[in-house]
Amino acid sequence: MKIIRGIHNLPMSLKGCVLTMGNFDGVHLGHQSLIAHLKQAKQHYNLPTVVMIFEPQPLEYFQPDNAPARLTSFQEKYYQLQQLHIDYLLCIPFNHQVAMLSPDDFVQQWLINQLQAHYIIVGDDFAFGRKREGDIALLAHYAKAGHFALNSLPTYYYQGQRVSSTAIRQALSLSQFDLAQQLLGRPYTICGKVIHGNALARQLGFPTANIQLHRLKPALHGVYQVEVVNQANNNSYQGIANIGVRPTIDGKCATLEVNIFDFNQDIYGQYLTVHFKKKIRNEKKFASVDELKQQIAQDVCIARNISAKF
Repeated sequence: MKIIRGIHNLPMSLKGCVLTMGNFDGVHLGHQSLIAHLKQAKQHYNLPTVVMIFEPQPLEYFQPDNAPARLTSFQEKYYQLQQLHIDYLLCIPFNHQVAMLSPDDFVQQWLINQLQAHYIIVGDDFAFGRKREGDIALLAHYAKAGHFALNSLPTYYYQGQRVSSTAIRQALSLSQFDLAQQLLGRPYTICGKVIHGNALARQLGFPTANIQLHRLKPALHGVYQVEVVNQANNNSYQGIANIGVRPTIDGKCATLEVNIFDFNQDIYGQYLTVHFKKKIRNEKKFASVDELKQQIAQDVCIARNISAKF
């Protein structure tokens, strides 16, 4: 899968496509259904598949403090779409110019003139253009005029449960990991590069791998028993993770710290996949670092007992 960064960077070799658009946060079963239909269209039209996404996601641009938590970073989204064998991922940098683009210009200039889309498939609630004024009805108008074929899919349901990024966030907030896995079609994980931290955890006797989140807000907060997979060698380990702002040391930004049990290798710069199995407790501010250390010791004991049952 090739990445195209911005509509003006379309390769000369891309002359026509079949297209879907949206945030694709989570790349859940509903998104996978869209892409399955898109790949069928590829066979019919003999044209490459293009998935158009926006970074940052529009609500993160307009209302960063009120935007929903991210299920997937851009890198994770790329990886999941790559597994679905998409030809091109078109990433649109969302800025003021894009935000002010009229719905008609979006369709005429981008979809028709530049992408030369022969077939478009989106969810039936897809909205686009300035103030989200563009909708399925507008796309249908252009489709009726013969500019492209259009298909819109209704909300996807799995065993009676509506599948959406919102529903998955809700399941994660309630630590319903089995439900989240059902809606995603895979376990919920966070993947990222191990970076250097402030070494406080090591001083407390519980060294951690600090993992880049690459999102304004994570969908999880608290202490969890986890399984960790090193992408360099596919080895898996049990451990405990804290995801949050670390209030005891007056942290400001959310971080992910993982203590891998019985592990002392240097993995700086490597990429880990963290699979969240069970929540142990919420994050809280302790009166002192010593009190925090005592609590971590209890948390690790609990997590080890949970791990032994798997």
